[in-house]
Amino acid sequence: MNMISSQQIIEKTLRLGAHNYHPKEVVVERAEGAIVYDPEGRRYFDMLSAYSALNFGHRHPEIVAEAKNQLDKVTLTSRAFHNAVLGDFFEKLCEVTGKNMILPMNTGAEAVETAMKTARRWGVEKKGVADGEQEIIVCENNFHGRTITIISMSTDPSARRAYGPFTPGFKVIKYGDELALEAAITENTVAFLMEPIQGEAGVLIPPEGYLRAVREICTKHNILFIADEVQTGFARTGKMFACQHENVVPDIYVLGKALGGGIMPISAIAADKDILQVFEPGSHGSTFGGNPLACAVAIKSLEILERDNYAEMSAQKGAYFVDKLRQIKNDEIMEIRGKGLLIGMEFSCDAAPYVKKLISAGVLAKETHEHTIRLAPPIIITYEQIDEAYAIISQVLNK
Repeated sequence: MNMISSQQIIEKTLRLGAHNYHPKEVVVERAEGAIVYDPEGRRYFDMLSAYSALNFGHRHPEIVAEAKNQLDKVTLTSRAFHNAVLGDFFEKLCEVTGKNMILPMNTGAEAVETAMKTARRWGVEKKGVADGEQEIIVCENNFHGRTITIISMSTDPSARRAYGPFTPGFKVIKYGDELALEAAITENTVAFLMEPIQGEAGVLIPPEGYLRAVREICTKHNILFIADEVQTGFARTGKMFACQHENVVPDIYVLGKALGGGIMPISAIAADKDILQVFEPGSHGSTFGGNPLACAVAIKSLEILERDNYAEMSAQKGAYFVDKLRQIKNDEIMEIRGKGLLIGMEFSCDAAPYVKKLISAGVLAKETHEHTIRLAPPIIITYEQIDEAYAIISQVLNK
């Protein structure tokens, strides 16, 4: 048993770390699958999965074994040299995405930045837009990351306050409205960047047919359709990628989070050569991007995703969980929505007090945009564990 208490750990963390986060009052000391424990030995269900980075659960034994195996060989070479795992990672991710070229990075935000650099350069070199005139269209309430360029296209005041001047070249339109997209396009538009489901905004699902309309409009106007699947990718929503709910293929997939199997940060964009060949040596890069340790973990994660049919698991468990959640009697619950195991419960009131009660009862969850509790357990959660977690959730939320 750890001799340092949760409270002492929290106090030290808050004393020495910048307060750019306001974590819930719980310390995770060890974890396995869908269950985590604090230093005092209290047990919790993880219903956030590190914002969907833990689709495989905590410490998936095969992924851990693969990481240990790679640790004994080589962990980092930089891209100044080849490593023995990167090509295999490219091959596997091409197979899963159906694209024929990959550019690896480390974090979701880096992958989004990479997609935007790709789109701007493609706009100049392939579409003939003057350099400096390129426009990218994005959606209100988007969440694509935290860099200065990414927050330049955010509509969240707390993400933007006192961070100007902002990067120009973005147009913001209403989410889920294809007419707004059509109206915003000019001869300088190079791309439309969007989340197939807006996770951070509260698990917002666009109207049926929207993604198909987006695909048609982007094709018609010769602009790149960039799908940010960092949170929705890799089976989280009941399909390998959320775009597949409407049988739509974007020009660029932006990928991250679960790609690292819950062990390593690794991200990537996947597109075809006619797009990604705009880069030449020296035009973009990352010291850790495509490192052998992260690549080995990602390959194993992708193998497990396909072998065990995580998409189907997520679809079935998600439907089962939502059916149960809809039995809760509480007139402050306005809507329960989601796809697969990405579920949002929207309340007419502030959701934070409910979150606090859930955590003290043994369910780790978090509110987003004040009124919505996101429930997104690891895809490997068992039906028995869903039942057990639901018993706690219904006890806390039933009125």
